[in-house]
Order: sequence, then C-alpha cells, then structure tokens
Amino acid sequence: LFSYAEFPLSDFQQDIYSVTSGHFRDTLMYLAQGTREEGYADPAMAAQDAMVLWEACQKKTGEHKNMLQMILCNKSYQQLWMVFQEFQNISGQDIVDAINECYDGYFQELLVAIGKYCNRNKICIYNFVDLMNIRQRYKERYGKSLFHDIKNFASGHYERALLAICAGDAEDY
Repeated sequence: LFSYAEFPLSDFQQDIYSVTSGHFRDTLMYLAQGTREEGYADPAMAAQDAMVLWEACQKKTGEHKNMLQMILCNKSYQQLWMVFQEFQNISGQDIVDAINECYDGYFQELLVAIGKYCNRNKICIYNFVDLMNIRQRYKERYGKSLFHDIKNFASGHYERALLAICAGDAEDY
C-alpha cells in the first residue's frame, strides 16, 4: 500500500497534476494546497458568493468555473454554509442539486462531495452561527467585542481556550 504521508506534498501535487486534467485537476490542486480559510464568516460576502455560484451554474464558462472552484475550495466551511443558504434563497435550489444539473463527470462528483461535506457538518456550523449571534448581541449590549473583553478579563489557558472558541471579530485582527 502506497502512502503519501511519507513523501513531500509536492510529490502528491505532481501526481495529481500528471494524472488528471481540466477543472477537475484544478479543483484537486486547490484542495491539495490547503488554503481553506478558517474562522470568521461574513454574511454580506456570503450573498455575493452565492450570486457568483448562481452565475457559474447558469453560464458555465471557464471563468465562472474558476470562481466556483475558488469559493468551494478556499472559503471556510462556516462561510460555505452561509453561501449555500443564500444560494438556496436566490435560486430556490439546493447547491448539490444545482451542481448535479449544471456539471457532469469527475468535476461534478468532486463539487458535489464538497457540497455534501459542508451540509453533513451542519451541527458544527449551526453552533458557529449561534456563536456569531452571541458575539453580535454582546457587542450591542456592552459596546465592546466579546474578544476584547476576554483579552482584558481572562488569562492563561482559560483565555486561550475562550479566544479559540470565540475566534475574534474581524475588526479585532
């Protein structure tokens, strides 16, 4: 049995590049690079990304496929969940169903797998959205971000754990 764990990432990426082609290869390469964002999710950006996905499913040009790849491979899972919700509001269709209608072959199967992975992990994402609401309400009530107050009133392992859960607000970075 062959394992890539024993070899540099460049060997893995080179093999992907040499045995695949087209948008399927490009998508695998994006995923292999491990550039997915983490943490913060932006509802306004989710609406914009949902429009891009909708256009990608309607127009199916190479440029639109590239934008589809960038969103599905680079956005955080929390952001993707919001994008998929917005996509459903715009199109009246689930993202997986839309991908199945618009694309075919290995490229389609890979995009569907990404969409299903995000949908399968809804519980974690729901909790993230709840945390975002808690952070927003805290800021409205106390006039400071939750991140700011944790930094000022907690310390040590407790502070690091709370900050890791909180992930901070965009303006705190």
